[in-house]
Amino acid sequence: MEFVEVNEGIAKILVPRAERIYDAPVFYNPVMALNRDVSVLVARVLKPKKVLDALSATGVRGIRYALETPAGDIWLNDISGEAFNLILRNLRLNFGNAEREVGNGRAVLEGEKRIVINLGDANRLMAEKFRYFDLVDLDPFGSPVEFLDTALRSVKRRGVLAATATDTGVLCGAYRNACLRKYLAEPIRGELCHEAGLRILIGTVVRYAAKYDLGVDVLLAYYRDHYFRVFLRLKSGARKADRSLSRLGYLWQEGNGRFHYKRTFLPERTGAAGPMWLGPLKDGNFFESLWNELKAFQPAHRKTRPFLELLAKELDVPFFYDTHGLARRNGLEVKKVSTIIERLNGRGYSASRTHFSPTAIKTDAPFEVVLESLKEKS
Repeated sequence: MEFVEVNEGIAKILVPRAERIYDAPVFYNPVMALNRDVSVLVARVLKPKKVLDALSATGVRGIRYALETPAGDIWLNDISGEAFNLILRNLRLNFGNAEREVGNGRAVLEGEKRIVINLGDANRLMAEKFRYFDLVDLDPFGSPVEFLDTALRSVKRRGVLAATATDTGVLCGAYRNACLRKYLAEPIRGELCHEAGLRILIGTVVRYAAKYDLGVDVLLAYYRDHYFRVFLRLKSGARKADRSLSRLGYLWQEGNGRFHYKRTFLPERTGAAGPMWLGPLKDGNFFESLWNELKAFQPAHRKTRPFLELLAKELDVPFFYDTHGLARRNGLEVKKVSTIIERLNGRGYSASRTHFSPTAIKTDAPFEVVLESLKEKS
């Protein structure tokens, strides 16, 4: 196997040379550097002591946790023997000749930090490490659902679960039956599918967590490129689980683009998408701390900073109006997003761009007012 050395953050990583990233025996996706940038920033704010990168591949995420965050006990796990050996090589590349013990599918590096590399099934490891980790990070190929039960038992009761879902086609309704099977939820097609898919993912974690009398606070959740990403703080107690469940509900959209959503345990009419999370997608105080941390942080991906700036300015209300979709549905002329935002602000409403679509706005204005702003002549 031939390797090439790449730099990400302050980490140096050997990755297999391949014509396409999906052909490599151990997976590394440079586009996901933004995902890992945000993960590192979150850990720098939260300061977890014990962190698990449950599906490590090359080890880049776990190594960045070790190099760039205060975490002192970092676990990297993969079921692949090739990945295990490559993680060992990458750890030596970054940490030199730290004291090392290798045996029985596990390696431990002891230095300023304790780094454990485990060869095995992620579910088995998380089941063994009951309530051990302050932060559990799931970054699978596809859906994180098969790891949720053990992850929620492995993370501390006031810890944080980070999860990626790359099965956007499932969560966005292209494969409806798969969404019903995996997430026990009805997806929606059309311009709202990405936000609805993200909220279905969060809603699924909320329902899983409730079984263990755990509530959920969303620190940050977003959609990017081909994946969804969530950072969820767990809260211990049956009442907190009940409160989180009470924030689930359903979404409906009419042919003219008007949408409705309601918090309810069961849908009250046909054509509903959900159940899904209808609470906030970011915690204001947490995001302020994240933004302050970003000032002293050098991202590995050139789009990390502008993406977080967009999230910072985004109005945190459920769902949005896509100006192109709204114009098409109602036979109207397309207007600039900035023009619509300005008109809504002039009418006394809040409005912003959204990271879900470059042609969409989030606003607290009623549908009729948004439509009037679109109809108004220049």
